Amino acid sequence: MPTDPRTPVVIDGRPWFAANEFLAFLLELAALAALGWWGFATGHGLLARVLLGLGAPLAAIVLWALFAAPRARLRPGLPLVLLVKAVVLGGGAAALYGVGHPAAAVAMAVVVVANTAAAETFRGRTPVAS
Repeated sequence: MPTDPRTPVVIDGRPWFAANEFLAFLLELAALAALGWWGFATGHGLLARVLLGLGAPLAAIVLWALFAAPRARLRPGLPLVLLVKAVVLGGGAAALYGVGHPAAAVAMAVVVVANTAAAETFRGRTPVAS
């Protein structure tokens, strides 16, 4: 199996890996929703709320698509990918804190760290034969 961390990994035989990847996708969606919520709640005036409510998630989507998505337009090294993930997913947790939900923010941050650590630790390892 290739050891390049940017090479797609076959999920066959590793249901825990598939479950972790699904959790990562849900966390990405939650971060986008939290960024939008924060933007619509934070802006002063209708125009500012709309710009922040749509602009914050859009900026996160662009960053993710360029650097962190499995089929990212640019292929940076792992440190930059992890930095983008920290900015987007950490931004989602910070946004939850910003709208007055500190416990949810901490919970999201803990799950993001555990999910990312599991994904990066086990990415590329060969599945155990059953």
